[in-house]
Amino acid sequence: AAVDHGLVALPPFRERYERCLSAGVTPFRWIEYSLSASVMIVLIAMLTGIADFVALLAIFVANAAMVFFGWLMELLNPPERERTRWLPFVLGCIVGAAPWVAVAAQIAASAERGHAPPTFVYAIFVSLFVLFNSFAVNQALQYKRVGRWRDYRYGERWYLWLSLVAKSLLAWQIFANALVL
Repeated sequence: AAVDHGLVALPPFRERYERCLSAGVTPFRWIEYSLSASVMIVLIAMLTGIADFVALLAIFVANAAMVFFGWLMELLNPPERERTRWLPFVLGCIVGAAPWVAVAAQIAASAERGHAPPTFVYAIFVSLFVLFNSFAVNQALQYKRVGRWRDYRYGERWYLWLSLVAKSLLAWQIFANALVL
């Protein structure tokens, strides 16, 4: 994420980013999120006890696909549109739910076997679930053109803040609890 933000702040990427913002589509964001958010959900899955490489790969790919549906939502819904096409949003929500269902199932199965994850893992699961879903809320508000979200750049600022908070919160929750363990 830091590399992405650093690149976007420098020429020639800054000018392209500004043009993309004016056009109502930000590929830089979607590419970065497809990697960083997918790594985050894989880390959360690993904290709950999912260790199978194939399962972790599927979680990564499903999450990346969800992000790419968000990008498709932008591509199919330019600012001058007369109506909003919601299919990419709906499909993204469905695909994006799969990793969270897998993680929740792992938590439940571990707890049932008497090997529940530490309490901080539950806190990570809940807090990051809320934050990940806040991205969908932000996009829905943008495309419903609610209040200040009528301005694409306002929604972009929310994406940046949500990204910073989600990544920081996950890092601090893991770091703080690693010190305790």
